[in-house]
Amino acid sequence: MSIDANLPIFVISAAAELAEMHPQTLRQYDRLGIVKPSRLPGRSRRYSQHDVDMLREVQRLSQEGVSLEGIKRIMELQNQVEALRSRVRELTTALEAATTAGRPRETARIFAAGLAGGDVVSLARGQRPRARSQAVVVWRPQP
Repeated sequence: MSIDANLPIFVISAAAELAEMHPQTLRQYDRLGIVKPSRLPGRSRRYSQHDVDMLREVQRLSQEGVSLEGIKRIMELQNQVEALRSRVRELTTALEAATTAGRPRETARIFAAGLAGGDVVSLARGQRPRARSQAVVVWRPQP
């Protein structure tokens, strides 16, 4: 049986002990937005295993001399990369489903990418993206 790493189960004292930090340090990181635990209705913090792992990473970066603002930016970028990887997995799964559902590969090759937001949308063959808000990217899977 596997426990979900994102399940908020640790109170602040347990998370602090697991991360080898003082609970006040965890409160400070929460205030700064570096590691944001879940909140119960009574506003008490609950940390997941993923949060504890992030706290350990914050501690490692801090010991290497990275400032708290730098650590916050690194964590934001890591979260963004993970979200993008998740989106790529979703799009890959959708593409595979489209190509195995009997539709020709040509209908599943064209996507439009938003220039500012990074959104990705599928376009039907012959459909044009909205002017200046999307750029066309043609993706051809390797045989």
